[in-house]
Amino acid sequence: MASTNLNIRTDTDIKESAEKIFAELGLNMSSAVNIFLRQTIRENGIPFRLKLDVPTKETAAAIEEGRRIAHDDTAGGYKSIEELREALGS
Repeated sequence: MASTNLNIRTDTDIKESAEKIFAELGLNMSSAVNIFLRQTIRENGIPFRLKLDVPTKETAAAIEEGRRIAHDDTAGGYKSIEELREALGS
């Protein structure tokens, strides 16, 4: 099989972090990139899901509220499901 060179540019920090992970897996950068390329061919596309994990305004507000409550020592809580049901009037 003939081989060719592939030159890419990336941030130094990203390269170094990736190399550490690859080394732990027993791989070098070249082997890891070749695995990615072969898997791309097998999948006929990027071999992982590409998405934007941007929550809606409502979800972001709920996350912020949850974080606030989690760190609020004055926020009440429940020790059992029965206590929660009683508080909800269920």
